[in-house]
Order: sequence, then structure tokens, then C-alpha cells
Amino acid sequence: MDKVHDVVSEKLVFSDHSLVPKILAECRADNIDHEVIMLIDSLDMTDSNRQEILEAILSRSEERIIVTHGTSTMPETAEFLKGKVEGKTIVLTGAMRPFSLFQSDAPFNLGAAVTAARVLPSGVYIAMNGEIFEAGKVEKNVEAGRFQRI
Repeated sequence: MDKVHDVVSEKLVFSDHSLVPKILAECRADNIDHEVIMLIDSLDMTDSNRQEILEAILSRSEERIIVTHGTSTMPETAEFLKGKVEGKTIVLTGAMRPFSLFQSDAPFNLGAAVTAARVLPSGVYIAMNGEIFEAGKVEKNVEAGRFQRI
């Protein structure tokens, strides 16, 4: 969701800030609090990073939290969080195409996550491709370019 095109390296990289506030503002949902925990490629994510996400979630007083996350290892992080966050609704979401690129699914997925976080019971979920998946029951299908139930 947060990567941008680097014209020098010709790669997708992270800038020094998240694009989530811009997405929320464009969708007229900019009254949602936002905190950056880390900007890393999910392929580089470790259980130590997942623990950092868990600690950030546990430190928040809110009962409904959205975590933006790279799609490559989002199911693993959701499963890591499952059962460790009592009394909170946690929804992970991301984008198959970063927001900075044309035809990104970032606003659609973030909007779905906002709605899901507001209506789902406590637990850990993933909001992608217009669907809500329970942690531990979802995988990324790279060939199809979408998430699916397992």
C-alpha cells in the first residue's frame, strides 16, 4: 500500500512516510487516528516485527484496530496475532498494487477494513478483494492475484 516508484533504481520502495493518511483523506475518512509502526517489505518481516505489531496493538486503548501490511506475508501475521489480542477487533489489509500506482486497490481494501473493524466481533481478520477472511483461514494466491479461503 505504501510503496512508491523510485525513478533512480526503477524499484518500488518505501518513502519516509505512510500514504495511509492521504488515502483516508481522499476517501473522506480522515478522522481516523493513524500511527506508523514500521515501513518494511512484508517479505522481510520476522516474528520480532510481528511481536512489535502485537505490542503496539496491545498498547492502544482502542478496541478496533486496522493494520496495513504487505500482502506477501499478511496471512502469517494475522495468524501470529490470533488468540493474543483479547477483546479487540483487528483487521489487516493491504494492496496488491501500491496506492502510488495507477489502478491501486488500496482505497477499496482500506475502506473495507474500516467497515469490517466497525462491525465485526473481536478477533483477527484480513480484508482484501472485497472479502473478509478469518485469521488462519486465508492465503494469498499469487497466480490469481487475490486472497482466498483455505
